Amino acid sequence: MKNIKNSLNRLINSLKKNLKRVKDEHLIREYAKNNVLFLTFVITCVINSTMLRFFCINSTENYLAIAPILADSAIVIIVGGLGYLLKPKNRFAYFLGFSIFFCLICVINSIYYTYYTSFASVSMLSLTQYVGDVGDAVVEQVINFKDFLYILGPILLIAINSKLKKKNLLKIIELKSERKKKAIKTVAVGAVFAIIFLFTLTPTDMSRLVKQWNREYIVMKYGIYIYQANDVIASIQPKINSLFGYDQAKKNFNDYFADKEEHQDNKYTDIFEGKNVIVIHGESLQTNLMSLSFNGEEVTPNLNRLAEEGMFFSNFYSPVSVGTSSDAELMFNTSLLPTKSGTAFVSYSDRTYNATPKLLAEKGYYTFSMHGNNADFWNRRNMHKSLGYDRFYSKEDYDVTDENTVGLGINDYAFFEQSVEKIKKIDEENDKWYGMLMMLSNHTPFSEVDKYGDFPVDIKETVTNEEGTTEEVTYPYMEGTKLGNYFKSAHYADGAIGELIDMLDEEGLLDNTVVIIYGDHDARLPRSDYNRLYNYDKETDSILDEDNPNYKEYDSYQYELGRKVPLIIWTKDMKGTNLNKEYTNVMSMYDVEPTLGNMLGYANEYALGHDIFDIGEDNIVVFPNGNWLTNKVYYNSQKEEYLSLTDEAVSEEEIRKNNEYASNLLDVSNEIIVFDLLKEDQTDENRVIENQEKGT
Repeated sequence: MKNIKNSLNRLINSLKKNLKRVKDEHLIREYAKNNVLFLTFVITCVINSTMLRFFCINSTENYLAIAPILADSAIVIIVGGLGYLLKPKNRFAYFLGFSIFFCLICVINSIYYTYYTSFASVSMLSLTQYVGDVGDAVVEQVINFKDFLYILGPILLIAINSKLKKKNLLKIIELKSERKKKAIKTVAVGAVFAIIFLFTLTPTDMSRLVKQWNREYIVMKYGIYIYQANDVIASIQPKINSLFGYDQAKKNFNDYFADKEEHQDNKYTDIFEGKNVIVIHGESLQTNLMSLSFNGEEVTPNLNRLAEEGMFFSNFYSPVSVGTSSDAELMFNTSLLPTKSGTAFVSYSDRTYNATPKLLAEKGYYTFSMHGNNADFWNRRNMHKSLGYDRFYSKEDYDVTDENTVGLGINDYAFFEQSVEKIKKIDEENDKWYGMLMMLSNHTPFSEVDKYGDFPVDIKETVTNEEGTTEEVTYPYMEGTKLGNYFKSAHYADGAIGELIDMLDEEGLLDNTVVIIYGDHDARLPRSDYNRLYNYDKETDSILDEDNPNYKEYDSYQYELGRKVPLIIWTKDMKGTNLNKEYTNVMSMYDVEPTLGNMLGYANEYALGHDIFDIGEDNIVVFPNGNWLTNKVYYNSQKEEYLSLTDEAVSEEEIRKNNEYASNLLDVSNEIIVFDLLKEDQTDENRVIENQEKGT
């Protein structure tokens, strides 16, 4: 004990002596003077990474976090320290090169987060081919002034280097041994930062780094630079796993489905068996549109009518990832979730899927899909074959002109009109059919207001002036805003849906047909845009202050919960029946296939979702970032906190159990796609059948 005490005293005295030496000899000042470029490089890169987190992740925990600053500092110091191995004349180019590299990481992630509310992945590089088609949306809605602040780092480095050159303060000659010594010391400092950072981590932090699906959490704990390096590893991992990880994935797959409860028949079983099916994939349609009106005119009168006459699932969510519309298609048709890296449509279109079109084709249905966009957008030309569609009608099958184009392609009115003619022919040639019609006009950036028709999103009031006469006064309200333009675009799309229903009815195509309408995902407009909607002060044409008693808080939880999309199942004779009602249990896009399968008489034994009428109020909606939702609670896995939806406390055991369920579901879904486990399983089944037929 005495020896330990003496050792501690010697260590403390040594530290005091060294600190006094640093102070007396002005070593810090000398170091700063002789290493200006290095320090500028380190400081600007760390400021950029910290600024990125602050802009993207709005939470007190993030603002006070030291760990990501330590992690980013360690990376930058080590990278910068290696620059000392170079001759002094080459160091500026080295520092500038890495400064630009780190700057680009911040710029790309800043822009990416604005649109996807997630951080970028190198696995998405294959999707840059689609940027040209939505370039207007990127420029108009996604790129902001803040995205250019990060370039100040490289600019400052250039300016300081120029100033040092003018004052002849750059060291030209340095011995190789001196360079090596300086590099080792600097890298050692970076290593110390890294060690301190490692002591801040918990086993949960390490587990989430490996899994990678909760990207926001990783950036908040590890910083952007470690996240991006880890993402590179995670992006090539599927290729490695496909060689080495199959056995474990297969075991997880078998264990999961061995424990899953079998579907039981219910009162909805086979109610639509043998009927034709039309699915309307509603681009960017959100449920909150259905409750809005301006000057007495509803934003979505046709959706509202169909919901009132049919089966309306009002707590329905589409947990898409970076694949947006293609992710929605994947979940709707296969009851699988988006992949952890890349997208299933682009990266895994050659896999085997137990998809609705394929399963209905086995029951004698002719299956088709129709979309007025390029067939190669989201790789649909190939993926729709894998999903089992007999025919994919794309842009090349439609008469597209300048007059009938809105946004990315043919407008919904012209698309539906030409599609009905094709469906008439299909109906004449086939006993029963299943078709998906994919809308396009309501795609971001919602800027072609002159083509959306007359739908004012202002406030019109009749007032009595001082003279006693009345006049109409107009307040701008949502006019000229992105959200206001979205309402105009959605109203336009809703009108097209109404015309489609009328055209189908006139042609007799609704007599034995089920119509299913779903919103593929939310409009991806930032939360701040809703502030004006809920807190507009018409007297001042401005937004109410937060301390105003009429101010309505629209926080991040309300924003997330507000991203729900509509799901409507409708037939022309459903109104007034026991099917015609609102269904309020939470439901996910990946629950649709088992729910519809029960109604139409087909089954996917490897569906990850549930028939909503089987599971009812016990359902859980899992999101790709690990968040989850039940009827009682919304859990945010990044913040590790929840919002009670019933004002009831939730036990730690329930949180733990649902977190485990969400993690397992995401893993199994990803492994099914990456390892093509359904193909392997079907091959095994076929082998068993062949052996039985041979009597072996």
